[in-house]
Amino acid sequence: METRTVVAEFIGTAMLVLFGVGSLVLAGDYINALGISLAFGFTLIAIAFAFGRISGCHINPAVTLGVLLVKRIDIRTAVQYWVAQFVGAIVGAAVLFLLANQVPRLQTADAFGSNGYGGRSPVGMGAGGAFLAEVLLTFLLVFVFLTVTHSVALVGAEPVPVGLALAAANLVGIPLTWASVNPARSFGPAIFAGGDALGQLWLFIVAPLVGGVLAAVVHRFTHLHPAGQAEREQAHPPPTTGPWGRLRGGHRPEAGDTETKGPEAA
Repeated sequence: METRTVVAEFIGTAMLVLFGVGSLVLAGDYINALGISLAFGFTLIAIAFAFGRISGCHINPAVTLGVLLVKRIDIRTAVQYWVAQFVGAIVGAAVLFLLANQVPRLQTADAFGSNGYGGRSPVGMGAGGAFLAEVLLTFLLVFVFLTVTHSVALVGAEPVPVGLALAAANLVGIPLTWASVNPARSFGPAIFAGGDALGQLWLFIVAPLVGGVLAAVVHRFTHLHPAGQAEREQAHPPPTTGPWGRLRGGHRPEAGDTETKGPEAA
């Protein structure tokens, strides 16, 4: 475990909160849900290209949990990532809070880009619906991350589908709960918003983690080979003959003939 991987998760999470949540706090009235969703998606893509080869650019405790459950990292590394992500979210939110206080008549108390349900939901969605929505939206993000990546690193064009998944999750989630899908993203702004934002924070920590677990379980069924399958395939290779004893080349073997008669020998 190198120090730079923890630093990358810290900086990446701080940048996601600063620019993603910042688009909601500072420019939400001008760019609406579509613009906010694209801001989150584009920010994640840019950060992933910058830090993907260093730490994998999880910048989300739910993603780290999914990666841990599919056994790409160990528990010690996961804990270090989680600490870096939550601390990074606090620092990013603190910088955003200082910036927001420079804008006249901008309300931050019990708001500040925090997530919510009930009276704090744009459509008035209750706690049960909000929990289900966050589980499903986080499942999408984490499942896409696990599917397009094959190791810890996030390389090549892999950041693009992950960023698009985050943008799609925000497009659906902003009208419902202001779209968390990331416990760290919810934690940082809630500290500075205070009030009911802190009282409802539990849901936006637990539900995304449940979504991450669900994504890891489904990914194990759809993309990971069962234990021992590779060994069984090596021990019992596919037969060289097809139906009715014909060789793969299309010819029937002659008695006592050990040479394979393919098309080139015809």
